[in-house]
Amino acid sequence: MRPVYEEMEEMGTVPILRGFTLLEVMIAMAILAIALVAVYQSQSQSISMAGGSRFLTTASLLAQSRMVEIDAADPREVAAGNGDFGEDFPDYRWQVEIGDTEIDVLKKISLTVTNSRMVVRNSFRLILYKVVLR
Repeated sequence: MRPVYEEMEEMGTVPILRGFTLLEVMIAMAILAIALVAVYQSQSQSISMAGGSRFLTTASLLAQSRMVEIDAADPREVAAGNGDFGEDFPDYRWQVEIGDTEIDVLKKISLTVTNSRMVVRNSFRLILYKVVLR
């Protein structure tokens, strides 16, 4: 039994070998690498945005709850101060600042909630204007 190639040579037909060249494989890998980098950047941005959204949601709810406590208190007893939100939210702290406005009976109460773990965009500020009669 003779090899297939010898029979083909005798018949005058040369087999056409098909396959990928090294250049084609390298180009395909470069395209794949570029696509994977784009996917990685998109995923990284999504994770960052999710963390920022989680902070804004938590900080706004904590600020609203603290501001309700301030609003419910006697306006003459509200004083500037700071503190934390206890063991449930160990990374979050609040700070209250009280300032005057151009109107004598109106006070500006500014509440800032910060997250100590975040490096950038780690604060949320809520402002309340309250009438304080003397």
